[in-house]
Amino acid sequence: MKKVVISGTGLFTPSQSISNDELVAAFNQWVQLFNAENAQAIEQGEIEPARESSSEFIVKASGIQSRFVIDKTGILDPKRMVPHIAERSNDEPSVMCQMAVAAAKEAMQRSGRTAADIDGVIVACSNMQRPYPAMAIEVQQELGINGFAFDMNVACSSATFGMQTAVNAIQAGSARSILMVNPEICTGHLNFRDRDSHFIFGDACTAVIFEEAEKATSNCQWEVISSKLVTSFSNNIRNNFGYLNRADETGIGAKDKLFVQEGRKVFKEVCPMVAQIIGEHLAANHIAVEDVKRFWLHQANLNMNLLITRRLLGRDATDSEAPVILDTYANTSSAGSVIALHKYQEDLPSGAYGVLSSFGAGYSVGSVILRKV
Repeated sequence: MKKVVISGTGLFTPSQSISNDELVAAFNQWVQLFNAENAQAIEQGEIEPARESSSEFIVKASGIQSRFVIDKTGILDPKRMVPHIAERSNDEPSVMCQMAVAAAKEAMQRSGRTAADIDGVIVACSNMQRPYPAMAIEVQQELGINGFAFDMNVACSSATFGMQTAVNAIQAGSARSILMVNPEICTGHLNFRDRDSHFIFGDACTAVIFEEAEKATSNCQWEVISSKLVTSFSNNIRNNFGYLNRADETGIGAKDKLFVQEGRKVFKEVCPMVAQIIGEHLAANHIAVEDVKRFWLHQANLNMNLLITRRLLGRDATDSEAPVILDTYANTSSAGSVIALHKYQEDLPSGAYGVLSSFGAGYSVGSVILRKV
């Protein structure tokens, strides 16, 4: 079986950022407007009044302090609360394609590879900006890559599922090298008028180059030892937006056409599931949990990550063992764990083990064991 390595990673970070204080100020302005406009219905008990948020609540609930976004102005307008992202002509590169290309170029530079060395492109993310043509084929075209390209969506676990797909393609001999990119414009599907979730998401894009180990030449390489993917159906994280919405006009604009979740249920059900899957995955590969030097976990909620690592290690993980990027990036869906890998990998010595893990809607869980070359 061919050994496959990650030979380069890349990251695109939007130039604009929103602090908790800024987000809360806009949200609370909307609350005041909503309650004033619906004062009579609220007084008669027909609807519930909207409740204000606070920066302290956000940090306690999630660990998030700020988030990068494609557009700040539209989100912070209490009469809009949706990012401004202008439609482009079909002859222009799409927004997601531009993000992916930027991240991909950094990954290619780090891996020492050009478009001629890559045989496939996978765009793996939660929300594609269109159904077709595939975003991956557009990215392939912009980078001048030959071969094949396709999109895949497993929500927040898209990157880990994409990793296994890339490794499988190289081991099967259908590609020498695969570029996987994870462009996430999460603010596009977030309900900024929902107190329980208006703070959760941010925007970013990551990229990863996979290739045969014996042909890799980059300075920082991670051998993919094993991957484990698990899915279990749940409605606790859901988004019902889709082309069939037009077939029933009564649902257009309803809250379920954006991100919705039962946060407490997700916390209670997902944390033990992830800890168990990672533990079993390590055991199956004869690797002790205490031998893992780093856990690049899905960056959705700090409390979830603390609980997962506590279950695995039997103690609290150090910042070095489980680095956090969600404090400044928020939840970037599939990109989160890869951002953590991108930023926190070079300090580890050769031979060190790390686990990259995702978890989210589906439910879907991915665990990828890596070893520093």
